[in-house]
Amino acid sequence: MPPDIQPNRRLNLNNIKQQPQEHPCKGKVVSEDYVEGNFLGLPEQGENVDVVVLQVPYELTTSYGQGTAQGPAACIAASGQVELFDASLGQDIPAGANIYTAPEWDGEGNNLGQQLDNISGYLQPWYIGDCFPMVLGGEHGILPPLVLAAQHHPLVDGDLSRLTVVQIDAHADLREELNGETYSHACAAGRSLDLGIGRLLQVGIRAYSKQESELIQSDERITTFFARDIQSTIHGKAAWSRWLETLHTLTGPVHLTIDIDGLDGSLVPATGTPVPGGLSFWQAIETIEAVFSAPDATVISADVNEIVAQENTPLTQFTAAMLATKAIAAHLKARTEGRWEPHGLQEGRNRNLRESTFFSQQMK
Repeated sequence: MPPDIQPNRRLNLNNIKQQPQEHPCKGKVVSEDYVEGNFLGLPEQGENVDVVVLQVPYELTTSYGQGTAQGPAACIAASGQVELFDASLGQDIPAGANIYTAPEWDGEGNNLGQQLDNISGYLQPWYIGDCFPMVLGGEHGILPPLVLAAQHHPLVDGDLSRLTVVQIDAHADLREELNGETYSHACAAGRSLDLGIGRLLQVGIRAYSKQESELIQSDERITTFFARDIQSTIHGKAAWSRWLETLHTLTGPVHLTIDIDGLDGSLVPATGTPVPGGLSFWQAIETIEAVFSAPDATVISADVNEIVAQENTPLTQFTAAMLATKAIAAHLKARTEGRWEPHGLQEGRNRNLRESTFFSQQMK
C-alpha cells in the first residue's frame, strides 16, 4: 500500500475540445437555461433534491490504463449533449423532479484507508432515503465505501444482507488481492461481499482468475452471467432472456453498479481496461430498465464507474453519460409507477460529511 497519496488529477474543462459538428448528438439544441457544470446542463430549482449526481474522481489502485480521476468531470461535460427525452419515461428529464449536481468528492486522505473512509463519509449523507444518489466514478474501488454508506438507507437499515448488488462488468472483481492490495479495484465485488451484501448478480464477465471462477461456483450469493454465454451466436438469445428473467425476480433494496468496461471495448475504448466481447449498448439499456422495473425491488442508488476522458472523440464519456441518464430516467419512471418513494424528511442540498474510520481500521 503506498504510504503517500498524490493529489487526484482533475480535468480542466477548458481543455475539452467541443466540436458540435462532429458530436453524436450534433442536432441537439442547447436551451437558454443550460447550466455548465450541471449534469445534463439542467438548472436546479429550490432546495429540495430528488436525484443527486455525486462525482467521485478516485484513482489509486488502477492496474492498467490511467485517467479515471478525470472521468466524472468528463462525463458531466459530455452529458450536456445527451438528449433529455426518454422514450420509456415518455417525457423530457427531469420530468418535474429536481436533479442536483453536488460538489465533487474532495479527494482528501493521506493513504488508501483514509481515502476510502472519506468517500464513504461523502456519500453517506445522501443515503437517508429522501433522494436517489447517482454516483459517477472514478475507479471501481469506490464500490466498497459506497456499500458501507448504503447500509444507512432506511430500506437496508444497517443489515447489508438485505442489499442486492447488480454488476455490469468485464471483470468479476472478486480477487482476494491484486498487487498486494486487498482493496484494489479488482477486489471491489469481493470486498462488498465481505461487508455482508446478501446477493451479487453479475453480467458481461469475461476476464477473471481461477480463484474467482472457483468463488463464483462455490458462493451461493453470486450469480454470474458470462459474456461468452449471453453473446453466443447459438445460445445467446436464450441466455440473455434468462438474465432478464433473473432481474425480474429481484426483491428488496438494490444497488446497480456499472463498470463501463462491461460494454464492448469498441463503445468505451478509453476506459481503464477495455475488453472485447462485451455487452452491446442496448443490452446495457435493457439491463438498466429491467433492474428498475422489477416489481418487488427498489433501486436505492446506482453508479457508473471507470470513466476515462477520451481524446479526439468524446465517445467513452458520452456513452457513460447516456448510461447514467438512462438510470436517472428509469428511476423517475419508478417514482411515477409507485416503485420508489421517499423516506423521512427532505434534507436539502447542504449536507455535512460523515466521519468514517472503518477502512482505516481494516488496514491497520
